Amino acid sequence: MLLRGLGGGARHVAVSERSGATRGPDSTRRRVDAHHYNHRVSILIPECGMVPPAITAICKSLENYYLMKQLPLHELLAPEFINTFVKKGKCYALSYNTRIDEDNTVALLPTGKLILSVDKDTYQELGLEGQPSKYSHRTVMRYIVTVHLSEASFVPGGKRYERVLWALREKMPLIFDLLMSCDSSAGGREESLASYFTHYQCQAYQPKLSTRILNGTPCPVLLSSELDGKDCESCNSLEFLDWLGAVFCDIDCNNQADSFLSTYCCPEPNTMVDKACLCTITGFVIPEGINRLLDQLRLYFEEPKLAQWLSITVHGFADSPVSWGQSEHGYHRGGENLYNVVLFSNQDCWLHMAVGTQSDCPP
Repeated sequence: MLLRGLGGGARHVAVSERSGATRGPDSTRRRVDAHHYNHRVSILIPECGMVPPAITAICKSLENYYLMKQLPLHELLAPEFINTFVKKGKCYALSYNTRIDEDNTVALLPTGKLILSVDKDTYQELGLEGQPSKYSHRTVMRYIVTVHLSEASFVPGGKRYERVLWALREKMPLIFDLLMSCDSSAGGREESLASYFTHYQCQAYQPKLSTRILNGTPCPVLLSSELDGKDCESCNSLEFLDWLGAVFCDIDCNNQADSFLSTYCCPEPNTMVDKACLCTITGFVIPEGINRLLDQLRLYFEEPKLAQWLSITVHGFADSPVSWGQSEHGYHRGGENLYNVVLFSNQDCWLHMAVGTQSDCPP
């Protein structure tokens, strides 16, 4: 495992690790499961002129998500909601169009924990127990409140339940636009979220799939056994991530003399590929769907291919109150929280996880 700081100035952290065919899938799956809130998934397959049909089918089967408009937060405390969506499945919710460094934000984790990141005035008005944000300045201006919805004791009539319900319904009613989705494979009732919240404006969305074919693209040479690269033989993982970012931004990596936009060039050694397929999924994408994509991508090399590797990159919401698991996440300059998986033809795997300044170190 490699732990590195990225760039100068403000702290950015990247964790990179390599695993083989035996341990790789389980280890990667755990990290994917813990990164709850994702808005963009990008799959890059070198030496490929179209998205493999099996990948397209998985993309189209990803769980729908819903935008609930002006939903009072106390609605998530209703026993029927908790019993139907929280305890019987994995339900995800994230406040929409809120800024983690300026506004009150909220997230419902699939574990049943409700995380509120609120400013000082809201915290004092609510009167609920919480902790100062790790990323406050000398004067604490933001607090984190955690409510365990799935705890056996969190039921009507219980002291904690009644205290939280009173705070969110009477003392300081908080109202959010919420993105919501459920993992239907775990018993979650994705299709009934809209029917449950019939008294509120609810719109259903399907994650959007787009494809771009790259022609004549230089690609870094990677060796699965050399995460840190090997002189004159392969590029290291951070060089690869830099190059990948340039590809996603459609930046020319040829460093042409007449280019006034970028002097970036593909790291060496590299090889020119005739075609590469870049498939991008945008929306509210939950981890269960990403793991299904990974399972299918691992099958890509079952038949001989010209490519030696393929890559999938997942970007988390910049204004989510958490990054991995329950780890606090802040914005600072960009709110970065992302991970990348490189799958090799020999079934080896690289996993990169990166966060910006105001985030706990990835697991």
